[in-house]
Amino acid sequence: MFGVILFRLLLFTLIIFLIVKAIRYILNPKRKLELAHEHKQFYFWDKRDDVRKNFLITYKGVLFEGEKYLGTTDKAFEIVSIFIWAKDTNKLQGLMREDFITIEAELQKHYPNAVINWKNPIRNFLKNNE
Repeated sequence: MFGVILFRLLLFTLIIFLIVKAIRYILNPKRKLELAHEHKQFYFWDKRDDVRKNFLITYKGVLFEGEKYLGTTDKAFEIVSIFIWAKDTNKLQGLMREDFITIEAELQKHYPNAVINWKNPIRNFLKNNE
């Protein structure tokens, strides 16, 4: 009798554990980033409360990484500078100036006081196509 109740309790605990793990997997932002990257969609992944963590952006199948720098504005301490680069520059083929402007506009929505700086070769591309 006691063994049956213990077995049912363990089975119930296992089912709850698996449900919680499945929900965490589905809601994981890193997984959403990878899915968007595979489908060549836009996705912005950032831990806004941790300034030291870099953010990741996927756009048209290209993965970008960015560094945030904290500084002062007239009102508060905020992100004032962002450096962004492509993780694999070989995948930049086909991207146009408008694509980088779109990425900058999305970043400005999240960090309106930030100055966005691109690293090479994107910086040279944008400079030459002004």
